[in-house]
Amino acid sequence: MSTPIPRVPAPEAAVERFRSLLRLPTVSRDDESLIEWEHFDAFITLIAELYPEVHRTLSLEKIDGYSLLFRWPGAVAENPTVLMGHYDVVSVNTGAEDIPWTHPPFAAEITGEGEERVLWGRGTLDDKGAVVAILEAVEAEILAGHTPERDLYLSFGHNEETFGSGAAHVVDVLASRGITPGLVLDEGGAVVAGPLPGMTRQVAVVGTTEKGIATIVLSVKQEGGHASTPPRVPATARLAAAITAVNSHPFPGRMAAPAVELLRTLGPHSAAPLPFIARHIDRLKPVITRILPRLGAETAALVRTTTVVTQLSGASAANALPERATATLNVRIAVGSSVAGTVRYLRRVIGDPRVDIEVREASEPSPVSPSSGPAWERITAALGVAVPDALVTPYVMLAASDARHFARISKYVYRATPFRMTLEERAGLHAVNERIRVHTWLEGIAFYRSLVHSS
Repeated sequence: MSTPIPRVPAPEAAVERFRSLLRLPTVSRDDESLIEWEHFDAFITLIAELYPEVHRTLSLEKIDGYSLLFRWPGAVAENPTVLMGHYDVVSVNTGAEDIPWTHPPFAAEITGEGEERVLWGRGTLDDKGAVVAILEAVEAEILAGHTPERDLYLSFGHNEETFGSGAAHVVDVLASRGITPGLVLDEGGAVVAGPLPGMTRQVAVVGTTEKGIATIVLSVKQEGGHASTPPRVPATARLAAAITAVNSHPFPGRMAAPAVELLRTLGPHSAAPLPFIARHIDRLKPVITRILPRLGAETAALVRTTTVVTQLSGASAANALPERATATLNVRIAVGSSVAGTVRYLRRVIGDPRVDIEVREASEPSPVSPSSGPAWERITAALGVAVPDALVTPYVMLAASDARHFARISKYVYRATPFRMTLEERAGLHAVNERIRVHTWLEGIAFYRSLVHSS
């Protein structure tokens, strides 16, 4: 790690390769019969053409149809590194057709000049930006003559956006071979400006854990019939009462270790009273747990389980009573809680046995990986190469990633995206006008080169 990692050779060629892969609409869908698989085939074919040294040096397995597992053999096979990403993207239809994209979502257009150049398109941040940066890093290290000390794996999922099976099957394969990674790194976090009041430093947040995720359906059944003679409490009213009860009784807060470490790390660089809080966080933890949920949606999500109704359904006709009214909850489960505990809490606050609670899909919160030791130090050193002005802190990743599956085979699973993102840019994730600044994407390649170089 003493050897400096060079910046990207021929950066404009790297950007053009990125643009060509962004133009492929590799959209994953819950109903896989609707997926246009030809675009996934084209992506796999194109990366072989664009990164010939990767394909010449690393072996490639296709798992679960379209997930990609590359292996670069090192001097020893024990404690390998796994660099992850996913190349599927969400649909461009956000449900708000009156809010058009500024630039077509799969045109990969560039605007601006110099440091202000921006690359627009679905997947720039989530998550082709990381996938292509990893490929650029490995290709460059091969051309520079590097051979890893330990095995290096690249794991690129094809259905991360749909609670997919690709990464889980990759883990099954690695587990069957007795492979225990010494470092797993997936998407997550970002390099952000001033996340706490009074901060002027950039901060690189590294997820040492992530919240659990569940799709939970509330439903109420009743006899059908004509809407002209409704019962006193129709199914829709009973369901509405259940939704209101859940919304009115947010889950209690809990301070997971990464949240404590975040405050302890960033507090001294923030406005009063945060330096005092950071010094006395252990004693003040109960008070902070009650205060943080009041400061905004992100801080609330950091310390408690969140629920939101994302889908509602009732009768198939405007003049008919629904025989079943349903509400779909998207639930993000706090670290330290569980799926079973979440269901128990929902039953208690709803308090109506006629409201059925069904867990459709779920995964538990991930174990907390250590924020010290060799794996952590490799990540912080790589961030020091790419974004030397940034503080590095652990945090709880609020979204779900494919990394959660790797907790089955490794204690060292992290989530970090080495790209500088403004609040406005982060708002483009899963929404219109997703984009990345060109210079920050190039910084990300240096981050991954450092990790490859230290493998």
